[in-house]
Amino acid sequence: MSPPPHAWVTAIVRAGAVPANYIPDASVGRDDLEEVAGAELVEGDALQAHLVTGGFQPRVAAFLDGIQHWRVVAYDGVTPVVWARVATAVRRRGPNRRPATVLEAQREMAITRVAALSPSVRGALERAGLDVVDLPESDASQPARALEAARRAVERARVELERDLGERYVVDLGPDEWLVVDGLLSESAPLSEHPRALGVIKSHGAQYFEGPDLERALKLPAHHRTSVFRPRGRARHAVYSWYLRLWPWEGNDLLYGLLRVETRAHPEAVARASLIAGWLMTERAPLATPDARWDRLLYPIHDVETYLRSRAPRALVPTAGSRLPHAGGGP
Repeated sequence: MSPPPHAWVTAIVRAGAVPANYIPDASVGRDDLEEVAGAELVEGDALQAHLVTGGFQPRVAAFLDGIQHWRVVAYDGVTPVVWARVATAVRRRGPNRRPATVLEAQREMAITRVAALSPSVRGALERAGLDVVDLPESDASQPARALEAARRAVERARVELERDLGERYVVDLGPDEWLVVDGLLSESAPLSEHPRALGVIKSHGAQYFEGPDLERALKLPAHHRTSVFRPRGRARHAVYSWYLRLWPWEGNDLLYGLLRVETRAHPEAVARASLIAGWLMTERAPLATPDARWDRLLYPIHDVETYLRSRAPRALVPTAGSRLPHAGGGP
């Protein structure tokens, strides 16, 4: 399979770069920090499990998520040239329960160590007028380091695009409308300060408790939430948070069906934490299969991802057997 037939890829190959076709495993999803960040309890005197028995249904709800794809399309010497695309969208669901896309954005870019390219390849890239992300020398001294740096660059671009779109949307959020963001609210002041914005986090590299409290949080029973706490450490803006278990973890693993929810740091958030948790429990249905993360993936968020993936260039989406040798192509 040849690289995607974009004019800029053709141009750098004609200038001397060697075509490549490699989609790293990290093309989907993003990592979380692995740390114990710490927490300040704001509900009760000890971390407890609270049974979620009911909730509420917002008349209007919007859901925001993003995707990222990247592919190594060429090498100049041992320096990789990466084609990347990030995209994000807000899908709004009104009283008729039918989601509709109301806002979306995308960014396409080339990522490489510009100074390491040969003059001819660098010139072809510059003449293409691309959005080029230039990797620092310290991050691109070896091909493996360059690819890891490219992955981080793609992830940053996605987070920034999601944050920008969320901040644009939340300004005009209707009085009866809620916005659910797939990811952290605490990276954005406008989002973290809005009374009807929620962040839903599926990955748990960052832990906020230790010892018995960590065990209590990670062994949370199904249909329960933890006490509300204020995250410390990585949070750029103050939020309140709690864990919510969507499905039983017994027989699976500790993180199965486990979400962490972020909302505005306000006493009102504590008062309605169980109502919000009850609402989110209803958003499990229908199941977000065949996605491997279905146990932690709310269906409306899955709907946004499905919409975005349907619009992604096919050349960026991995296909089964795409790296198999061509017939007659030698050993």
